[in-house]
Amino acid sequence: MPTPGVVREFIGMASPTARRAGAGGHPCQGLYHRGVGRKPKVAVIATHYQIDFSEHYLADYLATRGVGFLGWNTRFRGFESSFVLDHALVDIGVGVRWLREVQGVETVVLLGNSGGGSLMAAYQSQAVDPNVTPLEGMRPAAGLTELPPADGYIASAAHPGRPEVLTAWMDAAVIDENDPVTSDPDLDLFDEHNGPPFSPEFIARYRAAQVARNHAITDWAETELKRVQAAGFSDRPFTVMRTWADPRMVDPSIEPTRRQPNLCYAGVPEKANRSARGIAAACTLRNWLGMWSLKTAQTRAEPHLARITVPSLVVNADQDTGVFPSDADRIFDALANTDKTQCSIDTDHYFTTPGARGEQADTIAKWIAKRWR
Repeated sequence: MPTPGVVREFIGMASPTARRAGAGGHPCQGLYHRGVGRKPKVAVIATHYQIDFSEHYLADYLATRGVGFLGWNTRFRGFESSFVLDHALVDIGVGVRWLREVQGVETVVLLGNSGGGSLMAAYQSQAVDPNVTPLEGMRPAAGLTELPPADGYIASAAHPGRPEVLTAWMDAAVIDENDPVTSDPDLDLFDEHNGPPFSPEFIARYRAAQVARNHAITDWAETELKRVQAAGFSDRPFTVMRTWADPRMVDPSIEPTRRQPNLCYAGVPEKANRSARGIAAACTLRNWLGMWSLKTAQTRAEPHLARITVPSLVVNADQDTGVFPSDADRIFDALANTDKTQCSIDTDHYFTTPGARGEQADTIAKWIAKRWR
């Protein structure tokens, strides 16, 4: 049901690097939310790598508090395996310009929610100090060096980057990427002989093996890309299995919070880890190198956060089963500005506990009002 007092406007626009599809869909789409009879001077824009944010749960909450909200999607919504960072940033720029030029918004605040935290950080970073380069063999996206910078940045229940979150969740016991069944028993997170609780020595070995797994996939992807290109192919798909195995999901004594133990976004970790559902489950070689690789991807938040000097707010969810306080701390510490605020709300990743979304919206609205209204 529509929220009383909130107007929703559908926006569909072309991008400098993508035209309207033959079937009619625009590459950039979203919904602009505002209060009835209001023309907000401050608006938030929220975008994710591939999740549809057009109806983001915060939109109506902020609209009723006098803040415009553009839930914005790039051409890669639902198509993460095709994601290309420089083109996504250009698409986000289309939304930022629309807010300013069509809606007359004076202050634009980027909302980096969940995986969108590093994406929106990359946008602001590129807008103020162009640094994003195209994948090898590709031309830079048109307009990449002409992005309009935003005036504020919010990270809410955000990961510190796609390579970081994938690596932290990867099952370190995987022996063969082509065989999801085989495992190293000495690194098996779900073998009761290893824990929980897990010893510091086990955690150290496990974390090192996760990093090694990420690097090994990168080494293979680089070699394989050269091989298939030599044969006339542009790319090829592959899968990454068993990515619900962060020790913190299983052992609540590691980085204690108010989260429910033995739970991840896909349910019980041991079961989820053996399913076909997971981040990076569907990849291409270029997609891996551009999004998931610790070594080559430009989707790591910290280098981009170091270029953000606008007022910033970092919100942590203390019951989150996939983002942890250390993630919020990393984001906060990496921000280059002095006007930065950090807070925590006792709720889950999606702020579904009673009153949590209202508290989150109040926190953001008050933070905005203190600076721009």
